[in-house]
Order: sequence, then C-alpha cells, then structure tokens
Amino acid sequence: MTPADGRLGHEGLAAMVAGRRVWLCDLDGTLVDSAPVHAAAFRAAIGELAPSALGSFRYDAHAGATTREVVAGLGVGGDVAERLVRRKQRLYREYVEAGRVASFPGAGRLLDRLTSGGRTAYLVTSGSRGSVERVLAACSLGGYFSGVLTGDDAPSGKPDPAFYRHACERWSVDPDDAVALEDSEHGVASAVGAGLVTLQVNAAEPAAGATQVRDLDEIVDFLGRGVNGSE
Repeated sequence: MTPADGRLGHEGLAAMVAGRRVWLCDLDGTLVDSAPVHAAAFRAAIGELAPSALGSFRYDAHAGATTREVVAGLGVGGDVAERLVRRKQRLYREYVEAGRVASFPGAGRLLDRLTSGGRTAYLVTSGSRGSVERVLAACSLGGYFSGVLTGDDAPSGKPDPAFYRHACERWSVDPDDAVALEDSEHGVASAVGAGLVTLQVNAAEPAAGATQVRDLDEIVDFLGRGVNGSE
C-alpha cells in the first residue's frame, strides 16, 4: 500500500517501474530549475503590457500550463494578449541565454541511466519549442531524448490528459509500458488522466494519483538497485 504522503521505499519504486521501458519526462520544474525564471519573465512582461493584472499574478498557480493559457487566465485579450505572449517568451529566452536556467542535480545522471539502460526517454513539455530548444542546449540535455513534444505541437496543454495521450499516440507508446515524470499539479493531472504511472519530484505537496519521489538522484538510486537489488 502506498503511504499517505504518496512515497514508497526504493524497492517499491523499483517494482512500480520494473519492465516499463519508456519514460515521458516533463522539463520545467522537473529536469530544470526554471520556475523562478518563468515567473520573472511573466512579471516583467505583465508589468510592461498589463500592469493592472500584476498584483494578483502568482506563477505557481499556473505551473505546467502554456504561456498562452497563462495569459488567457489574466483576463486580457486581443492585441494585448498576443503581445504579452510574445514579450514573455522573448524575455524568458533572453534569460535562458544569459545562463539563468540550470538543470536540477541528477538530471543528466537520470537521463544517462535511462538511455544507457535500454530505456527510451521522450520530453513532454508545455513550453514553446523555441524556448525548449534553448533550455536543452543551455543545460546540455538535448541529446538524451528520442522525441520532443512541446506546447506548440498539441491542440491542448496540461492539465488536459489529451496532451499526454497525444504524446503516446505520436510515438506509438503503450501507457502500460511507460512512466511519466512530473513536478506540477497540472502535469500530474495530465499524465494520470492519460493512464500513466506517474512519479512526482520537486514538489512540496503531493498531487493526486502520483507517487512522490524526493528528487532526481533518488530515482537514479532506485533504478540502479532495480528489483531485489539488481537492474
């Protein structure tokens, strides 16, 4: 039985993912520490173009959603909304290129463990393709993924389960053979709703349906142990 806090011991975690050869990984907040940078870009853009919405804006309430969906939730529309989307993305990309986004400890080790162990890793992120490509390059993570699905590639974003279903259909992935790795409530809702075993990292509070893991290094550890201490 899973404990009330959603955590399992290493043997339980290893047993949960045993035999699942495909990993669908989120990017922001999961593999890279980008939430403060996204928040800064949003606040700067909102302050410039829709200052009346700045006082009530809280990025953590939108984590996992696309930039366009976040802007839609601000209550601005028309030309202002489109300008706000473009300005936020431009600022975020400038921040990335300035070195403000770094990978979480263990990100490279985890992806190396997955791919060298015969598993396939895909990236499933609500970020725009231009921003995602810059982050992967800046953090030296791009070479690990067999495919990348961004918010530009699907008709709906997280928390809609259709986002992860689209990823599975795109790459002919059987959900029974896959693990989703997420951090946000929106991301977990999308993955769980699509029928995926879901691990949640870097989260203070567990999201419904996911199994919480402390951090990426813990995943590397239990993957190294495997079931009954072997890979």
